[in-house]
Amino acid sequence: MSNELKTEQKAQAVSLLCEGNSIRSIERITGIHRDTVMRLGVRVGTACAKIQDEKMRGLNCAQIEVDEIWGFIGAKRNNAARAGAYGDVWTFIALDADTKLIPAFIVGKRDAYHAKAFISDLAGRLQKRVQISSDSLPAYADAMERGFGNEVDYGQISKTYSFVNLTQNAAGRYSPAEVVKTEKAIISGMPDVNRICTSHIEKQNHTLRMHCRRLTRLTNAFSKKFENFQAAVALNFCYYNFVKTHGAIRMTPAQAAGVESSAWTVTELVERCGE
Repeated sequence: MSNELKTEQKAQAVSLLCEGNSIRSIERITGIHRDTVMRLGVRVGTACAKIQDEKMRGLNCAQIEVDEIWGFIGAKRNNAARAGAYGDVWTFIALDADTKLIPAFIVGKRDAYHAKAFISDLAGRLQKRVQISSDSLPAYADAMERGFGNEVDYGQISKTYSFVNLTQNAAGRYSPAEVVKTEKAIISGMPDVNRICTSHIEKQNHTLRMHCRRLTRLTNAFSKKFENFQAAVALNFCYYNFVKTHGAIRMTPAQAAGVESSAWTVTELVERCGE
């Protein structure tokens, strides 16, 4: 049973989950039954979401980039209704370009409702005026106004690719076409045009796909339940913020942002989650 695992075993399983291993591969490596690994991951991931909600308050960020990353639960969009599955799921992510901290995220559909909920949540975590950059998703403009009012410098960057016949379904796209043109637009406030950018958050999307097995392209390790997917993403971001040393800043993002004075170990993470 999962409650009979030693802390060291739990830390090993959680570490492997955070480094991109599937549940069945963790079972083969550790000898821990896959159902136990899955239940442990859900419990720890749910606790991680609460930890981040408490820790990510009063942040002194100056430049935020936001983006969305596609995944699916149970089945992709075309087969979701037949399979009785949730289908396509999008994770909205905010990234502090300077400290690499991820202060906010939300899992749901790529629509106006979730965009507003995401931006409102982000606004409540910042303590000063901030510059925000995003892609040209139409829902962001209204979401920024509702979440920040006039207290934000917001710009969008639009990219033109080498061909225009890009499918609107992200499930059919595994690498982007060549970017041939970028256009920057000031939407509100007075953002520094030279710093309207989404390069850092797009790199973070790549990192997320490498570390979260459920978001790997062409995977068969996808989530079957929304709660499991949400817990997996929360676990990954908590590990990224508090445990993993970022190569560019040579410390954890939480340290760089002043949220924590030192890096956590995986064992400490597991213990803070009540395991």
